[in-house]
Amino acid sequence: MQSQTPVTLLTGFLGAGKTTLLNRLLHDPAAGRIAVVVNEFGDAGLDHDLIEEAAEDVVLMAAGCICCSIRGDLSRTLMSLLNRRSQGELAFDRVVIETTGLADPGPVHHTLLIDKELAASFALDGIVTAVDSVLGEDTLNQHAEAQAQVAMADRIVLTKRDLANRAAKRALARRLDRLNPGARRIEAEHGAVPSGALFGLSALGQETSRSDVLDWLAAPNAAAPADPLAGISGFSLPQQEPVLEIGGPSHHATDSRIVTASVTIDTPIPASVFDFWLDALIALRGADILRLKGIVHIKDVPTPFVFHGVQHIFEPPVPLRGWSAGDHTSRVVVIARDFAQEYLEQSLAMLRMRPNEGGETQGITVHTLSAAAL
Repeated sequence: MQSQTPVTLLTGFLGAGKTTLLNRLLHDPAAGRIAVVVNEFGDAGLDHDLIEEAAEDVVLMAAGCICCSIRGDLSRTLMSLLNRRSQGELAFDRVVIETTGLADPGPVHHTLLIDKELAASFALDGIVTAVDSVLGEDTLNQHAEAQAQVAMADRIVLTKRDLANRAAKRALARRLDRLNPGARRIEAEHGAVPSGALFGLSALGQETSRSDVLDWLAAPNAAAPADPLAGISGFSLPQQEPVLEIGGPSHHATDSRIVTASVTIDTPIPASVFDFWLDALIALRGADILRLKGIVHIKDVPTPFVFHGVQHIFEPPVPLRGWSAGDHTSRVVVIARDFAQEYLEQSLAMLRMRPNEGGETQGITVHTLSAAAL
């Protein structure tokens, strides 16, 4: 059975330099043979015209925003690529999808998972977001789409660094720290980045190393109250657990709709606790979860697993069979939109709950996670 073809989603706001980056990427020897899917916006299709010497490997989707037409158009485009490869018309090792500057990356992820034929043949390798170093701070101030693109990124590529002054670079760095503290940033020099730097970003592989998973989950930490959920029936928080770790500052600029939080738990999580937490969060606020990812050790299960989801759609969990037997630490990161920071932290703190002696999972009440609170 042929392995899944990796798909890289290249996004970024209008004018961020995606096409320049893509042009240089096509000449990266570490990339192998790339099939490019370009989504033009309007009738001009200028981005397609600017892709140099790659016409035989480029498939242009129908005009219109990728987030609106994604379900049918992307499915047909990718299946066409597969058919052409099977017939010997086209050879490629990976796919790069370049979105319009206004696109939400979420629907691409959903399409690759929901369409069974696509899911059998393609796997999202990572989301790469280009950010303009000159205009990036102003763009993030004014456009929610740009904030979502940064928040969902596995890797952020800073473009036009040579044109930005020191103050602009510092301001942008602070803003990116708030929106997505865990995504590694690299600088592009006239569109060029280190060879292979934009590939292999997903940790959803059974051969993934421990360092790769931890890098994928990286987020700065800050202390928060140890027991924000005291009094929930049937459960208690262990006194020896470390306090909740929060990615990035708890105070965000008023124009930012994105909040990030993470938690690290040293002991295995009961299955009933993890299932209840995830079901409650997705049921109440699934549409506002930009990304949810983690490595989880479930009590009485010898192998940890990696999970990843966007909104209410999750990739199949992947067991990490080569994980160190002595490491039982779970790490979960949530990037969400239009959440109060304190409630996102309270939600993650639920993973610290443990049944009291004789307590049952169904005894939980969810006053703090009511729809009104979240």
